[in-house]
Amino acid sequence: MSALDEQPRAAAAAVPRPAPPLALLAELSHRCPLQCPYCSNPLELERGSGELDTATWQRVLSEAAALGVLQVHFSGGEPTVRPDLPALIRHAGAVGLYSNLITSGILRHDLRFGELVEAGLEHVQLSIQDADPRNGDRIAGLPGAQAKKLAFAAEVRDAGLPLTINAVVHRQNLESLPEMIELAVRLGAGRLEVAHVQYYGWALINRDALLPTREQLDRATAAVAASRERLKGVMVIDYVVPDYYAKRPKSCMGGWGRQFLNISPAGKVLPCHAAEQLPGFVFPSVKESSLASIWYEAEAFNRFRGTAWMPEPCQSCERREIDWGGCRCQAFALTGDAARTDPACALSPDHHLLDVARQQASEPASHFVYRRIGGAPARPLSPATGGQP
Repeated sequence: MSALDEQPRAAAAAVPRPAPPLALLAELSHRCPLQCPYCSNPLELERGSGELDTATWQRVLSEAAALGVLQVHFSGGEPTVRPDLPALIRHAGAVGLYSNLITSGILRHDLRFGELVEAGLEHVQLSIQDADPRNGDRIAGLPGAQAKKLAFAAEVRDAGLPLTINAVVHRQNLESLPEMIELAVRLGAGRLEVAHVQYYGWALINRDALLPTREQLDRATAAVAASRERLKGVMVIDYVVPDYYAKRPKSCMGGWGRQFLNISPAGKVLPCHAAEQLPGFVFPSVKESSLASIWYEAEAFNRFRGTAWMPEPCQSCERREIDWGGCRCQAFALTGDAARTDPACALSPDHHLLDVARQQASEPASHFVYRRIGGAPARPLSPATGGQP
């Protein structure tokens, strides 16, 4: 074995044994009726033929519960394209996992929502693209999408399940945020997640069409603050601001490999839903290893755990165990090196790249590259120039 081969083993040995993960994001499929240009799925989308089968997913859910996972979030793409979704929800309940459905609200024609409720579904997160149906359908790339979403929300409410509305906001819909907040109230949501687009994957391709102006951001932040005060006891509002206007990075996923794991439709186990884009990693598969061995032993999980891997200024920063160095995927997207300090941090030597990105987006693109299987750009993106071809 070479010295290079020994390095990952030595690094893994230096990382303290992590606590069990709290949550599992089960990406059942990349297939989806929507074509959102900010989708967090990878550019190279998995086709249906490559998806894990029912028995494998059930084994994974059992292993997740044994590992200590408390919640499973069934996601995609659109998870309801899988005819075995009721069976997976039922199995999750049988092994003690709390099940949450993250959905576009556009069910396959032969699936009744009642089947999911009967199987034991406990919570629903429904995405909306705007309060205005015409603009919402344009962003989603599907005529009639908004009407179907509203009908689905009524079904969730009638079934008595808790409902969270996910509103992904950006330059193309941010002016409608007050109306989106009111829509979430009318739909009976107990929680609204207002999440600014995070720029990797499909969103990075479309950054110049999506990145909001500073003025838009300030108005949105004020609207959220006012609505939180007005809607106390009615609806909780979570607010995730865009890193491109930040001075300190967020604790991405609670820290790399600390609280969360993601399984792709093909069975790759990832520390976050965007990590598959990072070069130089071998992400293990549930087809070949147990979930426990992957969580505790995989080099891909141990590489950025803890603080030993951090460069300066992270290494000596008093926030190093608060933000855990920020987002590794964003560091790669902007600098080409996943091990660098997240440029969202004002102390990062690469913080100026955010200024470059904002300047590039000052004249926004006039069209979207819609998310489609086989629809990724022919030319690779250049991370060091902020994702520009």
